[in-house]
Amino acid sequence: MRLVRAALLVAVTGCASAPTRGGVTGPAPSTLPAEPLHITVVYPDTAVPVEAHDSSFLFGNVGHPRGDVTLTVDGRPVPVLATGAWLAWVPLPDDTIATFRLVARARAAAQSDSQVALFTARIAPTFRPPPGAVVWIDTTSFTPTDTLVAPAGEGIRLAVRAAPGASVRLRMEGGRAVQFVPDTRPLEPAWGVRAFGTDSTAYRLPPAADRYVGWFPAAPLCDATLEVAIGADTARAPWPVFVDTLDRAHLGVVELNDDTAHTGTTDSLTVGKAVPYGTYNWFFPLGTTAVVSGRWSDQVRLQLSRGAVAWVNAADVIPLARGTPPPGGIVGSVRLTPGPRSLVVRVPLPARVPFQVSEGERSLTLRLYGVASDINWMQYGGTDPYVTRLSYAQPTADEVTITVELAGPVWGYRTAWSGRDLVLEIRRPPVIDRRRPLAGRTIVLDPGHPPLGATGPTGLWEPVATLAVAFKAKTLLERGGATVFLTRTDSTPIDLFPRTHFAELHDADVLVSIHANALPDGVNPFVNNGTSVYYFHPRSAALARALDRALVAALGVHDLGMGRGDYALVRDPWMPSALTEGLFMMIPEQEAMLASDAGQWRYARGLADGIEAFLREFSDGVRTVGR
Repeated sequence: MRLVRAALLVAVTGCASAPTRGGVTGPAPSTLPAEPLHITVVYPDTAVPVEAHDSSFLFGNVGHPRGDVTLTVDGRPVPVLATGAWLAWVPLPDDTIATFRLVARARAAAQSDSQVALFTARIAPTFRPPPGAVVWIDTTSFTPTDTLVAPAGEGIRLAVRAAPGASVRLRMEGGRAVQFVPDTRPLEPAWGVRAFGTDSTAYRLPPAADRYVGWFPAAPLCDATLEVAIGADTARAPWPVFVDTLDRAHLGVVELNDDTAHTGTTDSLTVGKAVPYGTYNWFFPLGTTAVVSGRWSDQVRLQLSRGAVAWVNAADVIPLARGTPPPGGIVGSVRLTPGPRSLVVRVPLPARVPFQVSEGERSLTLRLYGVASDINWMQYGGTDPYVTRLSYAQPTADEVTITVELAGPVWGYRTAWSGRDLVLEIRRPPVIDRRRPLAGRTIVLDPGHPPLGATGPTGLWEPVATLAVAFKAKTLLERGGATVFLTRTDSTPIDLFPRTHFAELHDADVLVSIHANALPDGVNPFVNNGTSVYYFHPRSAALARALDRALVAALGVHDLGMGRGDYALVRDPWMPSALTEGLFMMIPEQEAMLASDAGQWRYARGLADGIEAFLREFSDGVRTVGR
């Protein structure tokens, strides 16, 4: 996982195996030469500010492996592993600069050795009210800013941070004004706490007295001033926003295309989000058409139906000719065609309307936007045992749902346009032998990164470790009868889409992406580390659970559990897939495990055991619905 930035300074070129909590052993420290100490701070990166304001971590090493070193950071003792690696949790000053004094000492048989180093880190600045100011405005807190376009009269939420207890209003041209009220909602913890924090008390934050909210009915706006007053004292600041309005009766129509440069290297999908810059929720194939109902900066809002909207990147939107009618009309009758490896559902449509596929344990539901149903028949094309029922519904006046109920678990699906027909291809589950669940299966392993990748205290780079683990897992899986492919076999950087495309081209039964974890600034690594596994599609939850259990057993570290994560390597819907974060690269003992041959075999064993357990779990139910 790329959460900690890669360090600029990496001074160590090798790492000897050493005892760890997990039991990985190597040469005893006494067999290694006692070389002069050299304090290296691998993280934080001096060029990038630390995004924390209370405490955060430093990590690095003291030179070549040795077992007789003590280290202090600002006088506080910090454990040093026999590899030379160390990790410190340190308080941060209320400033934009933090300087730490590191002292390392070693005692060899004949002489003592010591080194003192000063390390300076930058801290991301935060707004502070001017000293002695009665009224103030945090001009970095204005939300929204930039350019907004919305239908006239649509409500726009405004938020700002200003002096507590003040009267706050936004004054606009023509004497208009918006009055603000205190925001009484509790504060949100930092995203890193939500993602990794194990202490739930960090979630219970009180409301802040210096936060205000307002409501502005959309109207043309290019000159607005925020006014904050307490008694006779007043502060003013221009609000950096430009608002324009759309005519609801003449909304523009666009085509979605994520490959406007015609490179042919994209996944031909435009992703839709429920909020600007949010989590992926819709996947619109190239050529889908939709109506535009708003814009914020480089995000465009699509009006999918009367009650549904999605936000997409403006770069993926191609305006169609003025006067182009909105996509919509009548959905005709549906045909299902069974095949030996998949089922194909063909839906005739009046246009390439937006749609969404949602997944149940044994069903897929296709939701079509902006249309009405005239499905007078649904042709099954036979009596295939994998399909139990087709049905449709009209939940709203301009949304139609088509549901395919299955006799077994969902294994995978994909969608494509064929003229104006929407084609939903549903993959048959493989027939699995419970006694040898890996036999005949095709597994794709993805060694995470490069580009990017975490760096450990001694300089071990995540892509090096994940590739070593992948080769070993390949060996174990092949012993069980699987055919295994790796998305990369060297350190050549590979983008994300080619990795998932590789798995789809090989018709993989399972895709697993292998990573080593890191934390965002400000999250304590000593209490928030361990094994975690992520999935995206519901069908992959069982795979993530099996992998998490197997990796915790194999690696012997804390269980951070499984989670649903919006990661590109687990979003391909054609197969069950998961992303593993077996160990933390930044934890010295766990880095040592990843650097050792024995530790890599343990990670590989957890992967192989988890995949095998997942396949065995589904073998009985899958076998009854194969053709």
